[in-house]
Amino acid sequence: MLVRILRAHLRPYRRDLGWIVALQLVATVTTLYLPTLNADIIDHGVIPGDNGYILRTGGWMIVFSLVQFCAAGCAVFLGARTATALGRDMRASVFDRVQSFSAREMAHFGAPSLITRTTNDVQQIQMLALMTFTMMVAAPIMCVGGIVMALNQDVPLTSLLLVVVPAVGVVVTLIVRRMRPLFRSMQKRIDEVNRIMREQITGIRVIRAFVRDGHEQRRFGKANADLMDVGVRAGRLLALLFPTPMLAVNLSSVAVVWFAAGRIDSGAMDVGALTAFLSYLMYILMSVMMATFMFMMIPRAEVCAERIQEVLDTESSVVPPAAPVPAAAEPRERGRLDVRGVEFRYPGAEEPVLKDVDLEARPGRTTAVIGSTGSGKSTLLALVPRLFDATGGSVAVGGVDVRDLDPAALALAIGYVPQKPYLFSGTVASNLRYGKPDATDDELWDALRTAQAADFVREMDGGLDAAVAQGGSNVSGGQRQRLAIARALVHRPDIYLFDDSFSALDYATDAALRAALAGRLGDATVVIVAQRVATIRDADRIVVLDGGRVAGAGTHAELMAANETYREIVLSQLTEKEAAA
Repeated sequence: MLVRILRAHLRPYRRDLGWIVALQLVATVTTLYLPTLNADIIDHGVIPGDNGYILRTGGWMIVFSLVQFCAAGCAVFLGARTATALGRDMRASVFDRVQSFSAREMAHFGAPSLITRTTNDVQQIQMLALMTFTMMVAAPIMCVGGIVMALNQDVPLTSLLLVVVPAVGVVVTLIVRRMRPLFRSMQKRIDEVNRIMREQITGIRVIRAFVRDGHEQRRFGKANADLMDVGVRAGRLLALLFPTPMLAVNLSSVAVVWFAAGRIDSGAMDVGALTAFLSYLMYILMSVMMATFMFMMIPRAEVCAERIQEVLDTESSVVPPAAPVPAAAEPRERGRLDVRGVEFRYPGAEEPVLKDVDLEARPGRTTAVIGSTGSGKSTLLALVPRLFDATGGSVAVGGVDVRDLDPAALALAIGYVPQKPYLFSGTVASNLRYGKPDATDDELWDALRTAQAADFVREMDGGLDAAVAQGGSNVSGGQRQRLAIARALVHRPDIYLFDDSFSALDYATDAALRAALAGRLGDATVVIVAQRVATIRDADRIVVLDGGRVAGAGTHAELMAANETYREIVLSQLTEKEAAA
């Protein structure tokens, strides 16, 4: 999986990769040649006392050192730039894929896990790529070249490498195999820490209201301790990786000096060759250490690559149409909403949330949907902008099934205000212009007045330029709902979908807002989902949902007279006299 994701995202940088390999080759070859020159200085310059030879060879050593410095520096620069670009491209790929997800895929992965995969997981692969470009490319060249140059100095001593290098490789392999499952567990524990942290930051008011600070601290402490436990176990294995090659380096150096002493005494080996051989031995084992360092990172990067690829391989259940149909050409068709025999079932659910639901909404009319909690009201509304796709039946906007409609045309046709509106960090103006970037200030104020939000926006420091925190956490729930309604009004769609969007408003503000909307949205299609009967009793048509089915439809008076389900809902909120009024 790691190779697959690297191959896919490094393809545009093949030229840079070629330069990195070439520069690393030059840097490594020049590095390997320096001990040979040093040996020549000792054997042919220092021992005979030939100062001229020392100066000439020393000059060549300086030249090779400068070449090695320049080549290595350029290779590191290109490697760092390519690894950074790789991280950027992977983050963009994950982000683009997540943007295509429906609510079903978002619920499957969860926001904390997607955040970890986009940040920490990508960072692990990016770091592996950086270390590969700066260290791992040079390691095999150094190892093979070191063995060749060591053989050139003394063949019998080189036989020591046949014992040392495989022994180090076997030990490292055994350690790495035990580390892989620990790193997989570590990434899951990071997900859990992020999830709990996100919940606690979002729900800080609830925690304090119920005085659950101690409980949440223990909950986060447990998740943090679990992560530490896995990290400690992985760290114990990591602690064995570096001492193993270092032990091999030191023991090998002692063995080389021990055996070389007799060969030098017998004249079979020169003193300069011994110093060069020790340098090459160090290079060979250093390359093994570099490989060891890479092996330490590969298991975690493999786990991260699998998690990233899982996101990239997940197809959205809301599939864009192969041949998108543009918006309805005839003006009289625009704003029509037709729901025919709709069924929706969550994956693996025994019973559908919605079954055989019909609904019609027309321009200039207000259609309301009401029902008990869990009756499928919000799910029904979410099918229109394709947050989900119906598993049966059809949802048509302007006479075209939403699954065949151009997504851009569908977005322009619908203004959706969810029950829990979300505001983005920025200003009031930037949030209101989210659906219409070129909206003027006059249009913004007009929408704010209709949404009963103009007064509190004027009181905010900066007015339209007042700062809005992430999620709108610096305004109240009712203010968030009114700003979200104003945002939809600025968008000016053909169909307005209000999913219990007045629940946080007091009765007076609710009534004033509905009156203002009635005067402004006279030609638009309005669909309102509400729990509060007072909000929808004046609707042109009310659809009653019960257990995911349509239990009745009509005006308030008609349903009060003939529909027991609706009558029970009304009488649970109003008295008999108020309901009849």
